[in-house]
Amino acid sequence: MMQPGPLLADKRAIVTGSATASGIGFAAARLFADHGARVVLLDHDIAEAEARAAELGDGHAAFGCDVRERAACEQAVAKAAERLGGVDILVNNAGLVFGTPLMEVSDAEYDEIMAVNLKGSFNMARATAPMMKQAGGGAMVLMSSIAGENGGGVFGRSHYAASKAGIMGLAKALARELAPDAIRVNAIAPGPIDNDFTKGAMTREIKDSIAASVPLGRLGTSDEIAGVCLFLASPLSSFVTGAVIDANGGLLIH
Repeated sequence: MMQPGPLLADKRAIVTGSATASGIGFAAARLFADHGARVVLLDHDIAEAEARAAELGDGHAAFGCDVRERAACEQAVAKAAERLGGVDILVNNAGLVFGTPLMEVSDAEYDEIMAVNLKGSFNMARATAPMMKQAGGGAMVLMSSIAGENGGGVFGRSHYAASKAGIMGLAKALARELAPDAIRVNAIAPGPIDNDFTKGAMTREIKDSIAASVPLGRLGTSDEIAGVCLFLASPLSSFVTGAVIDANGGLLIH
């Protein structure tokens, strides 16, 4: 039986897309720190990431990283591992969303959303897996979306939904491949969250309309998704791998 106490004592975590104060990435980083982990925040906005790391206090750090680029991911992970003394946990939260209709999606926009959401998850998994193997195991949490299950309909459309569905498949494939090295890989599929992921495109009126269709009667919060990240990163989920955890207030009940 597990003893009460910090769930991530002495663990070393990397969280991508963690520079936004109201976002899921920083909420996860903050919760991990509260549970004893030392955390490195990775984001393309290094100034904001450093500000968030300072909020976490001593023992935590931030580095710039463009998850679209394999070399950038490998360099950032190497710096994080050097700073932390290794890597046990990855939360790949970096992502983009666009609500562009099919016939208006440019090649550049399609490539961008696939590069950040799907290729970025792949790049970070590839960069951190050797570190986790060296540590004797680890946990990866990939951030998908309800859009990957129901084809969108809240805000993100075809290319966004495709990228998030791809993340689910990636998590399952990685879970199979990395299980012999005691590396667990799972995905989270959040429903609509009351933060600013859409950069203001979802107005309060739109959010209220969506909330009315959620069985729990409200939108989720970044902290609530962070709680699912903590579960998947901790010993509480030690026999869970290859799963996609729905966190949508009942909006998608299978």
